[in-house]
Amino acid sequence: MEGLRLTEYASGGGCACKLPPGELDGLVGGLAEGPARPAAELLLGLAGGGDDAAVVALDGERALVTTADFFTPVVDDPYDWGRIAAANALSDVYAMGGTPWAAVNLLAWPRDLLPMEVAAEVLRGGREVAHEAACHVSGGHSVTGPEPLYGMSVVGAVDRARMMRLDAARPGMPLTLTKPLGTGVLNARHKSTGEVFEQAVASMTALNRDASGAAVAAGIRAGTDVTGFGLLGHAYKLARASGVTVTLDAGAVPYLPGARESVRDGFVSGGTRRNLEWVAPHTDFAGVPEEARLLLADAQTSGGLLLAGEIPGHPVVGEVTADGPAVVVVRG
Repeated sequence: MEGLRLTEYASGGGCACKLPPGELDGLVGGLAEGPARPAAELLLGLAGGGDDAAVVALDGERALVTTADFFTPVVDDPYDWGRIAAANALSDVYAMGGTPWAAVNLLAWPRDLLPMEVAAEVLRGGREVAHEAACHVSGGHSVTGPEPLYGMSVVGAVDRARMMRLDAARPGMPLTLTKPLGTGVLNARHKSTGEVFEQAVASMTALNRDASGAAVAAGIRAGTDVTGFGLLGHAYKLARASGVTVTLDAGAVPYLPGARESVRDGFVSGGTRRNLEWVAPHTDFAGVPEEARLLLADAQTSGGLLLAGEIPGHPVVGEVTADGPAVVVVRG
């Protein structure tokens, strides 16, 4: 596997290869209606504004959380790609305040182009991160395909009374971000040049478990994780679902080393530009320059949590205010 550049086999990279958010809204808009006689009560789904996972009642106290996430290679190292993809899939459960229980692998592989030994390394990385989360990995589904894809379907549990969701943000709440931004532009630079950014890999493979547990313990009930739609896009979704305005302080948002330089050098994915195009009509940028706008819209892979509340050790990057003329406001 020496010299292998896995990203060369992918048309996109990580969560930047998601469908454009505006198109996705239209695609799933008519799918919120449930079955006539459901086998279980759906507590959260598309009708709640598009939360990170679906939540189904188990009993009066507990609920089942279920999600799936997969994407093309975001780094060249197959083991690291597996770790990143697993952390990203598990994050949807943590974003709801839940605990992952079990996962199955989702794999598409161009078997005529890439050795199966490389796929084995991807699966090994995914298993390691899932086990770090005390989550079982058992089986899954695989197909042949024109480019490699990997991720997981994950189920977990959440306390119904302590669940986090998109539509629970209220005016007066601070906004906390638990990981720095910049994985999108650093991954785009890596794909183009082969330069390895260990700080990005470390951020993307870090579980959101501890931040989620701290948020639940602090009584926070509104939040989401920051992935392919960027901080701006996920803040917009949270504000839209809650019927509030979200104000972000651009100067308070942390970035990974090298992120600003990568934007200046032009390493901006199409996904990031589509994110900015989507949120711009709903955002008051108040003179914030283009570079800062692109960083705030940067398509993250396995990003942190955006929480309507405050937890120790993480920066407050804005606040929730009453519904105003703009859904999102960015201060310079």
